[in-house]
Amino acid sequence: MAELTLTTFLTLDGVMQAAGGPSEDTTGDFPHGGWLVPHADEEMGKTMDDIFSKAEAFLLGRTTYDIFAAYWPRITDTDELVANQLNSLPKYVASRTRTTFDWYGSSLIQDVVGEVGELKQRYSGEIQVHGSCGLAQTLIQHDLIDEYRLLIFPVILGTGKRLFGSGTVPSMLKLVSSSNTSKGTIVSVYRRAGKLQTGSFALD
Repeated sequence: MAELTLTTFLTLDGVMQAAGGPSEDTTGDFPHGGWLVPHADEEMGKTMDDIFSKAEAFLLGRTTYDIFAAYWPRITDTDELVANQLNSLPKYVASRTRTTFDWYGSSLIQDVVGEVGELKQRYSGEIQVHGSCGLAQTLIQHDLIDEYRLLIFPVILGTGKRLFGSGTVPSMLKLVSSSNTSKGTIVSVYRRAGKLQTGSFALD
């Protein structure tokens, strides 16, 4: 059975919005688009290649899908692993506003919570979610993500969409691995570790 993994780029204050360019996602009057670009390096590229090499299918929110669909089909270099994976593998798009999608291998998923289990049964490798802030909130609230891959950049923005929103269910995570790039990006992998546990340092 497949596992559902989430990979996202984050600032130190948890913002995951508009990393790739100034106009990528300006919703909520977000003014800081493109914050990631100065921090991209060869090490980050190798990390993303490694992640994408494990994919068997993708589950994407509509906004992220539209951003990807406007870019990756134009990358036809056969040595570009990320482009090859995205352009050739199945893509399931969670959307309430669209029913058809032009990018090869794309299809609609309407009932995310109900259909994720079916997708996991259909595949044996990884079903990968990238970005997709709104979709991620639904998956987090229903404890459907098996593994988090978080790239945390040395940036603070103060505004923007955050990975863990107000509807997040308290829970535990287990750190699987952690490394950092020469530009200060922390790459951490976490897996689910059950319900939140609490304790006390009180003396009485």
